[in-house]
Amino acid sequence: MAHNINDSCIACGACITECPVEAIKEGSPHYTIAPETCIDCGACASACPSEAIVAE
Repeated sequence: MAHNINDSCIACGACITECPVEAIKEGSPHYTIAPETCIDCGACASACPSEAIVAE
């Protein structure tokens, strides 16, 4: 089960630096997580100031 970034994302970049497998990429209008790369560690969710990252 991968994590997902919802519309609350403010594109601050905090999650990108925390992802150990580089599954997060810049997108429009918000960042995205590649589900095939995500290892479901939750590091990105912990770093997100807007609580925009949730488990699918």
